[in-house]
Amino acid sequence: MGASDFSKLPHIGEAVLRKEDERFLTGAGQYTDDIALGAQAYAVFVRSPHAHAGLRGVNTAAARAAPGVIGVLTGADVAADKINGLPCGWLITSANGEPMKEPPHPILALDTVRYVGDQVAMVVAETLQQARDAAELVEVDYQVRPAVVNVADAAGGKKPGAVVHEIAPDNRCYSWAIGDKSAVDAVFADAAHVTRLDLVNNRLIPNAMEPRVAIGSYNRAMDEYTLYVANQNPHVERLLMTAFVMGLPESKVRVIAPDVGGGFGSKIFLYAEDVCLTWAAKKLNRNIKWTADRSESFLTDAHGRDHVSHAEMAMDANGKFLALRVHTDANLGAYLSTFASAVPTILYATLLAGQYTTPQIYIEVDAWFTHTSPVDAYRGAGRPEATYLLERLVSRCAWDMNLSQAEIRRRNFVTSFPYQTPVALQYDVGDYRACMDQAEQLADVAGFAARRAASEARGLRRGLGYSSYIEACGLAPSNIAGALGARAGLFECGEVRVHPTGSVTVFTGSHSHGQGHETTFAQVVAARLGIPIENVEIVHGDTGRVPFGMGTYGSRSISVGGAAIMKALDKIEAKAKKIAAHLLEASDSDIDFTEGEFRVRGTDKALPFAQIALTAYVPHNYPLDKLEPGLDETAFYDPTNFTFPAGTYICEVELDPATGAVRVDRFSAVDDFGTIINPMIVEGQVHGGLAQGIGQALLENCVYDRDSGQLLTGSFMDYALPRADDLPDFKLGTVCTPCTHNPLGTKGCGEAGAIGSPPAVINAVLDALHPLGVKDLDMPASPHRVWQAIDAARG
Repeated sequence: MGASDFSKLPHIGEAVLRKEDERFLTGAGQYTDDIALGAQAYAVFVRSPHAHAGLRGVNTAAARAAPGVIGVLTGADVAADKINGLPCGWLITSANGEPMKEPPHPILALDTVRYVGDQVAMVVAETLQQARDAAELVEVDYQVRPAVVNVADAAGGKKPGAVVHEIAPDNRCYSWAIGDKSAVDAVFADAAHVTRLDLVNNRLIPNAMEPRVAIGSYNRAMDEYTLYVANQNPHVERLLMTAFVMGLPESKVRVIAPDVGGGFGSKIFLYAEDVCLTWAAKKLNRNIKWTADRSESFLTDAHGRDHVSHAEMAMDANGKFLALRVHTDANLGAYLSTFASAVPTILYATLLAGQYTTPQIYIEVDAWFTHTSPVDAYRGAGRPEATYLLERLVSRCAWDMNLSQAEIRRRNFVTSFPYQTPVALQYDVGDYRACMDQAEQLADVAGFAARRAASEARGLRRGLGYSSYIEACGLAPSNIAGALGARAGLFECGEVRVHPTGSVTVFTGSHSHGQGHETTFAQVVAARLGIPIENVEIVHGDTGRVPFGMGTYGSRSISVGGAAIMKALDKIEAKAKKIAAHLLEASDSDIDFTEGEFRVRGTDKALPFAQIALTAYVPHNYPLDKLEPGLDETAFYDPTNFTFPAGTYICEVELDPATGAVRVDRFSAVDDFGTIINPMIVEGQVHGGLAQGIGQALLENCVYDRDSGQLLTGSFMDYALPRADDLPDFKLGTVCTPCTHNPLGTKGCGEAGAIGSPPAVINAVLDALHPLGVKDLDMPASPHRVWQAIDAARG
């Protein structure tokens, strides 16, 4: 079944209410912290108060003697049991052919701590309070050393002794590049105009409603481990922990991720706490739970973004893009997190073509270790960083060339597909002009001048900002990703189990943590089989029940996981047609399957799907020598290419030059997500992404003290998340150009809002500030920063 046929099926495109919401809204959801095992103990981690220090000694005697304490484990215990450090899942090779520097990432520090919050010891006690009290008794002798927290200091050697890892004495992890440097340099030498821009993509701290939680359990009779964990990809968690860290057969470890209250990328990774609890469960012969408090989450969850870049665009006299040249310094933090190395390279640089026909592009990326929390994928993972840089630069080009924001984009849009970019990717399909046209209508761009005049009459400034983004979703295919350094496959698995009554259970390697898979996947199956949606159950998040899959991230679930399910459904239909053909005394080639019925083509002879399902399990009426009983099928899907959602966002802000306060007055977003299964769920995903992107643009900023390495924004007192009154009513629209290489025609929608919105907001702020002489501003555009920029421009 092709994408065009699929989109016409019943249930596809319907705003079906989410099946999972009833249990969430009535308090019947089960999150990891809701699980209470028998003989369950509690863990508390002793964490470093210093960003960089040697460990001269860890005295645990008093803690071990404290009431209720079951055990206190340190890096020495880890080393004695030969537990390895955490692996990085992607190998990046520098431009000179050398592999990236890959230092050990211990689960408990052995001789050095490298960021505030680094794990030094784990205390396990009968109650949480006893564990907390005992953790206070662990005495650590620290030898404090200089710390480096930003890429400028890491690269410049400005702090003697502030070396994060001996394996990287200059703090550089890799120096990577893509594109033809000599060709790009030649274009710049002859260009009619060059626009230049320096910008910072601010570091963000993920804050899901549910913090990280894990429970380690060990069954001595079976010699089996179970890890309950708030995680986005249980099979990858198990693979990394067994094969690389603990040296266990995968059959001896089960990872269960129940309901997860948000992830945004920060719950993709294998964390030290997960391994500690699994290892300690056997060592101490107890079930052990750890729940992060919000302070721990701020300190230890993998952070996002943190790029410093210089970008240049060469143009002809008419504003046509000729060449793009970028250098980015990326902060990786103290250690390589699971996918950290791929974010500033494969997921960032390859998207810098954007929606534009720039013939030549050259990107250099230097990645640096610092004494900060590790940095990894955060909603969008490299794509927001690429879009922010490119769309800020394109807007600056428009101002330099005295062109409107719409016109410079239209002059440079890709209009013919497939389109091969200079940075590896090939876009299969799109209609970028249609997205912009619809966005301008929703935003009432024609009426902006009047609204600006009305604001100025009240002493306020109004600005309009554009952002035309593209992202790559469903990272693929596995063989190409492997050649680029991926240390795992990128396929997905789907198993469809048809029961004798005709109801269906689907086992998917994707994982839902807010995306609505239990509804969307059920719509796909119900539409394909012609059965009620309520007859479809979706099972995920348990390596003991679900075939091996790669989890949920990068907006891959429906396009990769859904495609795997469709392939399994194809197999079921083929077998069911053979059963129907036997019952109807026809050839299976003459059987059509539509709207839940198997019909002999050209006749009125038909049988419902439920009857075929029952016959498959009560095989009195078909030859067992030709068909096995049952109607279960499993399929794997490895995409042949990325999917490429794209769109145009237009933001309108009003700001008060007396205070610097910025208010987002209007926001219009038009996206091309290909085939849309459930528009209500898609709108919800876009709304959430827009909130996060606006939060980054105006409010959020992770700040470390440059000298001590202390996290200064370590709570909601200092780190500002967007609230309802920070957001306007969003106007949303869609354009549909179905993906050409998956059977659903879908592209992915989960990250688009967070990708396209930050540059739209900042471009709008700068549009308002230009008449005041302000030419540049980094995120977040807080009142203080805006006021300072205005004050500086006034001299």
